Amino acid sequence: MQKYSKQTRILLAVDCIIFGFDGDTLKILLIKRAFQPEKDNWSLMGGFVQPQESLDQAANRILKQLTDLEGVYLEQLHTFGSTKRDPIERTVSVTYFALIDINKYQTQLSKDYHAEWFPLKRFPKLIFDQQEMVEAAKKRIRYKAAMHPILFELLPGKFTLPQLQTLYECVFNTQIDKRNFSKRILATGLLIKLTDKDKAGSKRGAFYYQLNMQNYYAKFQAFMNFIPNPDTLSQ
Repeated sequence: MQKYSKQTRILLAVDCIIFGFDGDTLKILLIKRAFQPEKDNWSLMGGFVQPQESLDQAANRILKQLTDLEGVYLEQLHTFGSTKRDPIERTVSVTYFALIDINKYQTQLSKDYHAEWFPLKRFPKLIFDQQEMVEAAKKRIRYKAAMHPILFELLPGKFTLPQLQTLYECVFNTQIDKRNFSKRILATGLLIKLTDKDKAGSKRGAFYYQLNMQNYYAKFQAFMNFIPNPDTLSQ
C-alpha cells in the first residue's frame, strides 16, 4: 500500500455533545470515561474514527455504542486540533451536537458507561478541551435556532406554548415576555393548535400544539421575527 513519505501519524476522533430537554430544564448527557488518561472522569461521548468510516458514520456509531441512541438530530460543529489537547498522542477531534427529547429516549441509555443527564447551567468539569466544545455548541445552537426549527427536536410531538417558551429561554439564556412570545409565534402560522390540553400545571390547562412543517418551509424566515438577537445575549 502506497503511503505519503515523511509524515507523522495523527489520530482522528469525534466527540458528540448531546443536549436534551425534559420540559423544564435544558440538559447535557455525559459519561464516565472508561480508559486512561482521565479514566472515570466525566466526558462527552467520543471515540476514534476507523479507517473504513466517514465522520458521520463514526459519530453515529459512537452514539449507538456508548448510549444506545440512534436516529437523532446530529450535526457537525467544529474541528479542535490544538497540539496539546490530548496528553497521549496528537489527536484532532471533530465535534458534533445532537438534540433529543429526553423522555423519548430515556429508556435507551446504555448503563455500561454510566450515562447521566446534567443541567446545562451546572455540570461537572470535563476532560481535555471539552468545555470549549460545549461552549461552541451552545453558540451554534443559538444561531441555528434563530433561523431554523431545530429546537423542536428537543420537544415531544405535541407541546404547550409555556413549554416552548421555557425551551427558548433556556437556550438563549434570557427572559421572554409571555404575551409577546405567544402573539408572535402564533402569528407565524407555524403551529397547529390541538384540541387536548395539558392540565398538569393548572385546572384551566394549556392547549397542545404541533409544528406545521409545510408552513415552516413556506415561511422560512418566520422564526427570526421573535427570537432574540444572539449577538446581544450573555454567554
